[in-house]
Parts: sequence; structure tokens; C-alpha cells
Amino acid sequence: MATRARRAPDAPTPGDGYVQSFARGLGVIRSFNAQASQQTLSEVAERSGLTRAGARRILLTLQALGYVSTDGKHYALTPRILELGFAYLTSMPIWNLAEPVMERLADAVGESCSAAVLDGSDIIYVLRVHTHKIMAINLNVGTRLPAYCTSLGRVLLAGLDDTEVKARLKASDIRANTRHTETDVDEILARVQQVRRQGWSLVNQELEEGLISIAAPVKNRAGQVIAALNVSGQANRTSATVMKEQLLPKLRAAADEVSGLLGRG
Repeated sequence: MATRARRAPDAPTPGDGYVQSFARGLGVIRSFNAQASQQTLSEVAERSGLTRAGARRILLTLQALGYVSTDGKHYALTPRILELGFAYLTSMPIWNLAEPVMERLADAVGESCSAAVLDGSDIIYVLRVHTHKIMAINLNVGTRLPAYCTSLGRVLLAGLDDTEVKARLKASDIRANTRHTETDVDEILARVQQVRRQGWSLVNQELEEGLISIAAPVKNRAGQVIAALNVSGQANRTSATVMKEQLLPKLRAAADEVSGLLGRG
């Protein structure tokens, strides 16, 4: 049975500056988690400690703002909820802890290393460790790239179910960036499914001519894919075979190490 939300023992006592409606809204957002990713109105009310009427008003507000979706019976958070935490994500201690891991990886493989999260049909870079400048695109923290044609994006898409992947692909501006870019939605979905099975993604010159990259997932305690790491190089000096045989084991070890840091966070 769901339990009502309780204020943390060390939480400050509400005073004149306490906005109760805002606190209740945050309580509704926090009622969603891996075990309750979709909830009825009654479940949200029970888990957040609100009346049905109060929970309904907050859910309708969040829906109007694009943070919640509903099928008429169940409610769920949308990817837009990431906006609320993105500023923290880019500065949170976990990425400060992950940076040395990525620096060691970049040194070990002699290639640039990146971390990204999914936002809609795009990826957003949250950390970059440079070695050589290999791309015409200027990649910095906050840079957005399409998920459908990037190794990071396909790993992040693989963390979703097929229905959601199709929805993200439908919302994408799919185009041939190079002669290697896959633009058929069914084939992209098939490649995402393969990534889900094997646990990594290699993309060879689909985003930019001469760029090859390989990515692995970063997972939270519940085993959910919440970010991805990749290493990227020049296709004319780092082949797909080298990527898979020499770089992938080191990349997966680094991604697992970062996942462990998240688990302890």
C-alpha cells in the first residue's frame, strides 16, 4: 500500500516564506518514481498526501505546462521534467566525480570522451573531455545533437521502450547528414533494439564525415539508463574493429564506474 509523503526530519519548519502550493506541486512530482512511473489520480493523491481535488489541480497545471501527460486515467511525467534538474545536473557533484573517470578513459584510449543525457529527441552534453579536435561541430556542455544518428543518442533511446522510441523518432528532424546516415525510421528502430540487446552503440560517420564513436550506458540504482558515455575518433585512423576490440572494454568499465558513483550518490 502506498504511504503518504512525510517531511524529512531535518527539513525546516514552514514559516512566512513557505509557499505551500509550490511544496505540494513538488510533492506530486516526487510521487513518481521507478516503481510508480504511471499513476491514477487516487494513487498520486495517496502518495503525495493530498486530497484528490488538490492532486487533480496540480496535475492539470503540470499537464498544461508540459511536465505531465495522461491517457485519461493514468498520469506520467514527460521528458520536459528534465528541464527542472538540468542546471543541477551540469553542476552536481556526481559529474565532478565522474570527470576524473572520463579523463582517465580519454588518456587510456587517446580519444575524446563525452557524457550526455536525453531531452526529447535530442541529446544534451553534460561533460566533455577533449584530446584532439576532430569535429567541425563545436561541442561544449549544453550542446544539443540529434539522438537518432549519434552513438550517445542510440544508447539513451535504447533505455526506452519501443513505443517511446518511435515517438521520439517521429518528433525528430531526420535527415542525411552524410552519405552514411540512416534515415529510415524502421531501420533506426532496429538499430536501437540491437543496442538494447548488446549494451553499447557504434555509429560510423552518420553525424559527420570522418567521425566514428562508440557509447555505453550509465545507469542508476534501479538499472535505468539515465546518461551515456562515449569515445569518438577519426574514422581514418580508428576503425570500427579497433573501437569494438580495444576501446569498448575500457569504455564500458568507465561507464560502470560512473554508474557506481551514481549508486552511491
